[in-house]
Amino acid sequence: MTVSGIQAERKRVWKTPPNVALCAEDDIPDPGSRAFVLQIGEAFFHGFVVRKDGQVAGYIDRCPHAGYPMAMELDRYLTPDGALILCGWHGAVFEPLTGVCTGGPCAGGRLTPWPVQATNGIIRTA
Repeated sequence: MTVSGIQAERKRVWKTPPNVALCAEDDIPDPGSRAFVLQIGEAFFHGFVVRKDGQVAGYIDRCPHAGYPMAMELDRYLTPDGALILCGWHGAVFEPLTGVCTGGPCAGGRLTPWPVQATNGIIRTA
């Protein structure tokens, strides 16, 4: 949307309602990741889900260091070997299942969790 020729920023929300089906668990490789944008009323939620070692974890798509989205390419949140989450902007790395930053400009910080769960092969908000 534009206002007087200027791109207006979309409203953001930081929580989602529970029990929203996101995808089949097998839609995300293990290890792997996938971005999700959910429209909630007039606002949008941006998050991503990581699948690793048969478990899933969700995070708000926002680097704790600078507030940017984590991935520079769609769904590319993990390092090439799938071992860690990588902030493509500043090189911070995070544990995939805890969100704890283990290196980079926000070492000791953590990603903001987004409650998700896998039940009967479907990943849903929790």
